[in-house]
Amino acid sequence: MPRKDLSKNKNGEYVYFIFLRYVIILVIGLGNLFVFYFIFTPPTLYLSYYILKLFFDVSLSGIIISLGEKGVEIVKACVAGAAYYLLFMLNLGIAMNWKKRILSITYSFLVLFFLNVVRIVILSSLFFTNSSAFDITHKLTWYGLSIVFVVLIWFSSVHIFKIKQIPFYDDVKYLYNIVKKSKR
Repeated sequence: MPRKDLSKNKNGEYVYFIFLRYVIILVIGLGNLFVFYFIFTPPTLYLSYYILKLFFDVSLSGIIISLGEKGVEIVKACVAGAAYYLLFMLNLGIAMNWKKRILSITYSFLVLFFLNVVRIVILSSLFFTNSSAFDITHKLTWYGLSIVFVVLIWFSSVHIFKIKQIPFYDDVKYLYNIVKKSKR
């Protein structure tokens, strides 16, 4: 059943909002997540660069942060567009009012952004200082920590914004109940 914030809508209106949310999810995901890379690449690159500049004599050329002969290229994987998209999907996969949704998305994206910049700065620092811990740290953050980041951010958003629904499941359950009632 729809939650309080949408319970005044008739079934048809509620179904329309479900449809609209999923269309938005699909449209935003088109183009190899272009929207997320377009929005988050410049701030990720520049904030990482300026923080590294506090500790190293780095230079910036395009998407490469360099220290002498060593360079760190901020590629799409570094920007974590897929992680932003997953948080976006989880958020739009539930019914809630738009104010709460915008606050939840903003919170999720800001936390991911800052954690990601910290990750890039730490990895770049390890790389620039020839640390033997670079390879293992890079692999651990690539395979494990990125998943942990998204899960923790989502669960903290659920807690902070008092989200009671289960993404996607509650919509499917609601639609199933409508179909089931219409067959009676």
